[in-house]
Amino acid sequence: MLAIITIAFFMMRAAPGNPYSTDRKLTPEVEANLKASLGLDRPLHEQYLQYLSRVATGDLGPSMKNKDKSVSELIGEGLPVSFTIGALSMSLAIFLGVGFGVIAAVRQNSPADYSAMGLAMVGISIPTFVTGPLLSLILGVWLGWFAAGGLDLGRMTFNNLFLPVITLALPQIAIISRLMRASMIETLRSNHIRTARSKGLSDAAILLRHAAPTAILPVVSYLGPAIVGIITGSVVVERVFGLPGIGQSFIDGAMTRDYPRVMGTVILYGGLIILFNLIADLLYALLDPKVRYE
Repeated sequence: MLAIITIAFFMMRAAPGNPYSTDRKLTPEVEANLKASLGLDRPLHEQYLQYLSRVATGDLGPSMKNKDKSVSELIGEGLPVSFTIGALSMSLAIFLGVGFGVIAAVRQNSPADYSAMGLAMVGISIPTFVTGPLLSLILGVWLGWFAAGGLDLGRMTFNNLFLPVITLALPQIAIISRLMRASMIETLRSNHIRTARSKGLSDAAILLRHAAPTAILPVVSYLGPAIVGIITGSVVVERVFGLPGIGQSFIDGAMTRDYPRVMGTVILYGGLIILFNLIADLLYALLDPKVRYE
């Protein structure tokens, strides 16, 4: 976390411009007073040490552009939206991706296998900035089945969430299904599966009790960073559908050089990455008896 904070802090300061470069031209005296009020007139190393001392106490500082709100309040406003969309997208991706991968592996080189992997290739190849506007145009504008964007009076409903969730889930379904297929095929050809078959176990018992816990390990390792990336919000999806999530807040902060706002999002993202990777490593020991941490 210290490395993440340090790199992000100095990268933000190295970017051209400042929090007031996008506003109307200020007089040198006014700009100097504003910088002094925020501590931007101090040497860079002093700003860095002061920021570290604040973060150590859980204070992410005030927003430089939203004067009446702190960074924690801004993140608190966007996180529920991103978390809801991300959790629904990842749940759908895990359910469908694992299911398609298992079906494709069990029926290898069959029409079901070719169909599932063909759809997976399409899902990987087409980026969300293409599928998002297409789904919004077709299902939202032309057919009117779902909301094309935004939230109804700030409420998250099925009508508003369907298109963003599907857009976020499609590439994850594709990736998870391909990972699960490759891992399941390898597992089904391993020695312990042949031993289970020789003992007369049913195909369902072999698949669920012996093959699935081993085959899902690559998916578990992938889910660590993938879950964080989705939960913290896709910038493209939130832009396309006009959702006030973390990704949208991050872009707004970067465009206006709101240093604390960007830093707060980076700290949140980095902390979640570390946490979910740790959880994924611990799950290895639960799913694979051969793995032991000593």
